[in-house]
Amino acid sequence: MSRTLYPFYSSDISSLARSLKQQWADQTEPPGHLQILNMLARAAGFQNFQHLRAEHDRPLAAEPVAASSPTQRLLRHFDEQGRLIRWPKKFSEQRACLWALWSGLPRGEEWDEPAINLAIRALETFGDHVLIRRELVEGGWMGRTDDCRRYWLLTPELPAEMAELAEQVNLRRALCPGG
Repeated sequence: MSRTLYPFYSSDISSLARSLKQQWADQTEPPGHLQILNMLARAAGFQNFQHLRAEHDRPLAAEPVAASSPTQRLLRHFDEQGRLIRWPKKFSEQRACLWALWSGLPRGEEWDEPAINLAIRALETFGDHVLIRRELVEGGWMGRTDDCRRYWLLTPELPAEMAELAEQVNLRRALCPGG
């Protein structure tokens, strides 16, 4: 009988280890297989292993839905893997692209500066992750401590006019090999 493989990712291994240590300390006896799976899932930001499975078992759209004209215009700033390839000149296009980038960052995590830089670099190709990080913070998509050591995603409501772009970019990311 073949097994279904579920990829596991954590952007901060130190935070993962800390969470696992705390959860393991709460146990009175050595945890079983399912308890360890739940611990790993919680450490990666999921509620439990079932939640992690549900996220990975969601079916992908069979084929991309035709995007509206404004969304197609904005999609030219992204490559076929859903990565931002250039910083738009128009402020309104910059904001739209930031919504799409924000929607691609992992939820339920807190990062140190090198880890958030790595996560942002995975979503862009033009080489200015610092610009994007600063814009995400100043625009209210991401919070950070005063000393800039910890970063986290805020949860602003995605405007309806940005939802289509975010969906199209996330679809590109999902459909790319290895993405």
